[in-house]
Amino acid sequence: MKLSAAFCFSKDASVLEYYHNSSWLENGGAPDKAARSAFVSAIDAYIKKIGKYQKNESPVKFQDIQDCLVLVTNCFSTQTSYENQTKKAINNRFIQQAMTEFFKTNLEIYFIENKPEADRIAEQVLINKRSRETAERTRQGMKKKLSGSIDIANRVQKFVDCRSRDVERREIYIVEGDSALGACKLSRDAEFQGIMPVRGKILNCLKADYVRIFKSDVITDLIKVLGCGVEVKDKHTKELSGFDIGNLRWNKVIICTDADVDGFQIRTLILTMLYRLVPTLIQEGYVYIAESPLYEIESKGKTYFAYSDREKAEIIESLKGAKASINRSKGLGENDPDMMWMTTMNPETRRLIKVMPEDAQLMAQSFELLLGDNLEGRKNHIAQFGYKYLDMADIS
Repeated sequence: MKLSAAFCFSKDASVLEYYHNSSWLENGGAPDKAARSAFVSAIDAYIKKIGKYQKNESPVKFQDIQDCLVLVTNCFSTQTSYENQTKKAINNRFIQQAMTEFFKTNLEIYFIENKPEADRIAEQVLINKRSRETAERTRQGMKKKLSGSIDIANRVQKFVDCRSRDVERREIYIVEGDSALGACKLSRDAEFQGIMPVRGKILNCLKADYVRIFKSDVITDLIKVLGCGVEVKDKHTKELSGFDIGNLRWNKVIICTDADVDGFQIRTLILTMLYRLVPTLIQEGYVYIAESPLYEIESKGKTYFAYSDREKAEIIESLKGAKASINRSKGLGENDPDMMWMTTMNPETRRLIKVMPEDAQLMAQSFELLLGDNLEGRKNHIAQFGYKYLDMADIS
């Protein structure tokens, strides 16, 4: 193999480019790992040598060096192993080891022969380091001040947050159980999609008082994750306080359950909770339902998804007699990540049902009738309309 590199330090630019056998390595791989290890080791050693670290100060990181580093490497080798078919990175360990030693040795010699330049490099890297640490302390302090006493990451078990802090992009998927959590976590876009699993069928919030509701860990965890700050104001008058739509941490609250009877019931109970505790979310149009496909149809190497029996019939008809295999879609926890992304998570291809604000009154009446304390009204409703749903009833 043959190695060459050119670098300089600048207050105005930061560039890292790696080439191998005349091809640009967009993701670097072995050369990038070598540069990170060697530059941190060499500059940290030089700063210690000239005594520029303050007492108990942490060592520099590559981020502090990268902010002022312009580096281009070009290497050739007769044996090359790429990380994947796109050839954006190489993973040859012998190249990484050789480049690490190459950089360490030549940087050490450069710092000895060019002490004024080495001192200026060390000074600039320390400025970058201390600026980064100061900014991080400020960010953490502001975050703690804004979030108050609620520590989502530590106090809400199994909640998976997203990276983006832009509320206009953030989406929270409320999913059914730990198995669905695993499938959605693998298939989501971690930049803007968070996941909150619910364990089993939650409390019917229409029939329980507020004191009982807020004894439910699942419900209190959901409220914390939403960021609405709802709490019991008076246990005797059953009033709520603390709700502020401006504190909502998400642009979309998406209920995602299996396309079966249990999934529909869990979906209804979650909607009931939102209707009882934070109805403004529904009125302002933040609540959505993620549709899950009922059937997976494969024909001639293509896969089709049907979300209803009618769609299944239409797809079969469009195939014009071609041989097809029809499978009932599995629960969310058994779907592979690619299918979950395409059918449920991808904003370009998923199907979301928006719980419209104008439906709030009708939904309120339905919830009160089916889930509330009006036993006589529920009995009359079943007597009048129950015959329509006998084939769907789970009777053993």
